[in-house]
Amino acid sequence: MNPYGEFDDARREYVILRPDTPLPWLNYLGQDELIGLCTNTAGGFTFWRDARLRRLTRYRHNNVPLDLGGRYLYVNDGGTVWNPGWKPTKTPLDRYECRHGLGYTRITGARDGVEVEQLFFVPPGETAELWQTTVRNTGEGAKELKLYSYVEFCFYEALNDMTNYQRTYSIGEVEVDGAAIYHTTEFRERRSHYALFGCTRETAGFDTSRDAFVGVHNGLHEAAVPFAGASQGSIAHGWNPIGSHELHLSLEPGTAETFAFVLAYVDQGDEPKFERPGVVDKERGRRLLERLAEPGAVEDAFDELGTRWDGLLSRFQADCPEPSLQRMLNTWNQYQCMTTFNLSRSASLYETGIGRGMGFRDSNQDLLGFVHLVPERARRRILDLAATQLADGTCYHQYQPLTRKGNAEIGGGFYDDHLWLILSTCAYVKETGDTSILGEPVGYADRPGSRDDLLHHLETSIGYTLANRGARALPLIGHADWNDCLNLNCFSTEPDESFQTTGDVEGSAAESVMIAGLFLYASRELAALYGHLGRPADEERLLGAYDEMLAAVEEHAWDGDWYLRAFDAEGRAVGSNASEEGAIFVESQGWCVLGGAGARNGRARKALESVHERLYTEDGTLLHQPAFTRYRPELGEISSYPPGYKENASVFCHAHTWIDLAWCLLGDGDRALDYYLSICPATKEDRIETYRNEPYVYSQMIAGRDAAVPGEARNSWLTGTAAWSFVVAAQGILGVKPDYAGLRIDPCVPTGWGSFHVTRRYRGVVYEITVLNPDRVCGGVRSMTVDGLAVAGNRIPLSTGKGTVHVEVVLGAEQAAEAFG
Repeated sequence: MNPYGEFDDARREYVILRPDTPLPWLNYLGQDELIGLCTNTAGGFTFWRDARLRRLTRYRHNNVPLDLGGRYLYVNDGGTVWNPGWKPTKTPLDRYECRHGLGYTRITGARDGVEVEQLFFVPPGETAELWQTTVRNTGEGAKELKLYSYVEFCFYEALNDMTNYQRTYSIGEVEVDGAAIYHTTEFRERRSHYALFGCTRETAGFDTSRDAFVGVHNGLHEAAVPFAGASQGSIAHGWNPIGSHELHLSLEPGTAETFAFVLAYVDQGDEPKFERPGVVDKERGRRLLERLAEPGAVEDAFDELGTRWDGLLSRFQADCPEPSLQRMLNTWNQYQCMTTFNLSRSASLYETGIGRGMGFRDSNQDLLGFVHLVPERARRRILDLAATQLADGTCYHQYQPLTRKGNAEIGGGFYDDHLWLILSTCAYVKETGDTSILGEPVGYADRPGSRDDLLHHLETSIGYTLANRGARALPLIGHADWNDCLNLNCFSTEPDESFQTTGDVEGSAAESVMIAGLFLYASRELAALYGHLGRPADEERLLGAYDEMLAAVEEHAWDGDWYLRAFDAEGRAVGSNASEEGAIFVESQGWCVLGGAGARNGRARKALESVHERLYTEDGTLLHQPAFTRYRPELGEISSYPPGYKENASVFCHAHTWIDLAWCLLGDGDRALDYYLSICPATKEDRIETYRNEPYVYSQMIAGRDAAVPGEARNSWLTGTAAWSFVVAAQGILGVKPDYAGLRIDPCVPTGWGSFHVTRRYRGVVYEITVLNPDRVCGGVRSMTVDGLAVAGNRIPLSTGKGTVHVEVVLGAEQAAEAFG
């Protein structure tokens, strides 16, 4: 059992019952432009669109304690000061509860007959974060309470905010207007936006200076104003502006009062910035506060949030015999897919929001788990990504979401990046049937004004890989492939060099078997798209390129029991049975099998059996074995980590999913489910003190058997594991696969499953799909009826003009599963 919390499936919430969780357990507020990170003790920060360039509030990662700073409310009850979220005062509470839900967090704390409940959320379409606050007197006597809100403003550009103190200590500006505090730093010059922190209730005081509110020599746990019980009315002139309201409440026994704090981003656009010299035009901010202060406005906004998620999740729901798969697939996995789509790898408790923007490779993969939720947003993202590709086929590895411009600071030359665009585009067309996206003019980032369409980009991606191959006709690796830390061209011996930007790329002959497998998959996908478009010559051309790469893989990349990982700059095999360390790698086994290698000669199954024997553990599949025990300059960053952590032989959950899909491809449903459950966070609750991370979302890695603490998870939330786990469960195990001509039903289930049911909204039609397994087989469709009529094969004909279609599938045919895509 988990002593810290439990799932409430009926309410789609995770309920945390103790604030001292093994690590801070995070949730996200907002799915549109305003995003907030909110931990189970109300920590975190808020930003508009870009966590680096439009940060509203400050947060110091890797602080002591780890999660310090956020959206705080201090309660002064007769001189005793406490917080409903426990931090920062950590005053003992009589009761604590945090409910993380879909786009909201509800934290309740109680002490000495007073209960304070705070509901944090961002209404759909708003640029305001609401803190609906309810204070109840649950005791037997009257209560006279003083409350103090607290946020610390960030000066928008987060890196400058935390490093350029010779400037930032002098530029902070605020204005106070009734119950509203306006953070207007830099508004006088280049900015057209400000932050607003207001209250829908009458206030008794305020503070905007951190020095005045906290005390220069104090910490947040002993902030001067709440403990003194009196605001100072401070106005910040430089230094560190904050927002704090003082509220006085008189409550008789059994009574309560509800109000809201509002943290908002307001952009003046083309409107005048000042109503008179030195005074900001606050009309938009005033209207926002007035609207949210109207009776029922906050409740209506929260209802709208719930309605939105009801609609989103209704697009895919499953009823199956495995509770953990059902729980994750129906709610938490799809929720995490929305978050990774929104943020890529930019802002979490492990990513500061400063060093990384939207990853090209990352975002294309994130689309695979998101495209069914909001296809129109997926369409826009694909075009944005294509616009950061260069004319030679390479890509900006990342771009900033606010500017949509490529970020060259983190380097380039990752020779797998461009191929992922093919996977995301094909997934979008299969989901929507919208082939018009292929003709959208996008152009290339290094050719201003160019109008080349998306299909041209896909061809450029294929062409780049074909034109950049080594001595064995396998793709060159560049700075790295999917594994950023396998740097075969770096040879770094200087401690301050970047592994991802150092080294000779153009002159290197290092080749990647993983990219070869990915190319096999991508070229076959593009060929099928051309088949759908009625372009047989192009389809045949792509299949020819596929055959050519497949021949190179089978001739040069097979090591006897598994596929090699790569060939280094000197032409030596990486991931070979002859290797002292790093003898077998997981990525090349997964992608070679998914790409069709080994399908006709038995190598696919042999490779997966080698993975099962040498890499599989109760916590998932290790990235490689044996672990590297010393730094190897010819391999790069992968050997810089201690054994069992990150890329050095951890369970890198992202790559684990590809092996799971490969088992589905081979039709082994028992192993497919076992592998799925091995990394599933919902199965870790009985080991939560070791696992430590949130049990409701996937983590990037779980420490491997060579680690000091095997089974410990790190880097939760923003990981490609989310999208690929959805693909594993929805398309691999349950086998509901979008295709160009309709949904294809091709399950790969455990032999113990007798039946399952899926509700799938697809191209405007709801498909109610019941799958029966009377013979207890893993897969193979024996028969299928659609609205009572028998249909040959396993593809549901496209339906138009019908609200709901009922499908019944009976398993039992002797046939292998088809590819998951």
